[in-house]
Amino acid sequence: MNKTLLMLTTAACITFAGSAWAEDIKVGALMGVTGPLANFIPPILNGAKLAEADVNKGGGLLDGQTMKLVVADSQASAQPSVDAAGKLVNIENVVAIMGALSSGATIAAANAVAIPNGVLQVSPTATAPSMTNLEDNDYVYRIVPSDNYQGKVLARAVLEEGFKKVAITYVNNDYGVGIGNTFKVQYEKLGGVVTKFSKHEDKKNSYRGELATLASSGADALVVIAYAAGSGAKIVKQSLENGFFEKFIGTDGLRDDILIQQIGAEALASSFFTSPSSPSSNAATEAFHARFDETFGGGSDKPFVDQAYDATMLIALAIQQAGSTDRAAVKNALRSVANAPGEIVGPGEWAKARELISAGKDINYEGVSGAHEFDENGDVAGYIGKYIVEGDSYKKTKIFN
Repeated sequence: MNKTLLMLTTAACITFAGSAWAEDIKVGALMGVTGPLANFIPPILNGAKLAEADVNKGGGLLDGQTMKLVVADSQASAQPSVDAAGKLVNIENVVAIMGALSSGATIAAANAVAIPNGVLQVSPTATAPSMTNLEDNDYVYRIVPSDNYQGKVLARAVLEEGFKKVAITYVNNDYGVGIGNTFKVQYEKLGGVVTKFSKHEDKKNSYRGELATLASSGADALVVIAYAAGSGAKIVKQSLENGFFEKFIGTDGLRDDILIQQIGAEALASSFFTSPSSPSSNAATEAFHARFDETFGGGSDKPFVDQAYDATMLIALAIQQAGSTDRAAVKNALRSVANAPGEIVGPGEWAKARELISAGKDINYEGVSGAHEFDENGDVAGYIGKYIVEGDSYKKTKIFN
């Protein structure tokens, strides 16, 4: 009798555990929690968490299961990203991955883990042109424009500011090489003169020798393509301290609060930055930002918050559209929920999306950061913003689309 009771109790526990396990549908969040992008992470991760909350409050995934974000640290570096992605896929058994953030970490995780294991990967921030031609079996996407686009926009913006001669220093990784080369080609095509084009290695103690050479080239300003927490802020600081440059032009990697904290707003008054952005504010984006700030106490204006929300929401919509957690089915469903035609679903409208999908109707997600019409390579057009430093933050002054 006791033995039978023990067997029944054990079976019940196993059944209960299996049921509890089934309630969670795991989605990986491959973030650079440590490393050069660490300062960006809290608001970006909050963007993903708000999408997770919207899904769960709006009825959950599939038959009401809970969506669970599982965070892993890519360290914004190749091998740590591969290790973290491997843990997400093989141990946590995630359905898909949102991330990584840096281009090098995204490409490394894709080639070593996501593609060979058939796992959908959607990056909210990776911009390297080399992602476009990955042999990825349609498993790798991004919702920000390639640096082929940002480089061209940056060239226009630099000339509009009256800088006809610039020196360029770019970090020696996928991100720096991609946007550096694109910018140089377009800037020269439009009539600008590159007085010196130089790559640098990240995390050196001193860049003074390299900066002296760049400064002697007769440039009007220095274009710095790097992460602020890596080499970027150090290059700007050492330039100012030694009188090499006073005017700087940066991309999204430099648009980090660390730069303002270490350099000061006054010293950056004549500088500007470009970064993937969202379209002009409308009712939906304003409502999202207000809700984000109320939930997390601010931060909706930080880089890539909108994109992290949208990337997470697109993965959730693909799971719902697929009707299962089968990884291949989820990948196959992504374009159908992101691309026109279909009834428009906006941020925060998860319950509406569930109803439409349940009724067999096509949907078209229009996100906080814009429409995400994926081309055959998993790329989007998107928006690039121009930013200046105002007080202790960055102010968007123009949008290129």
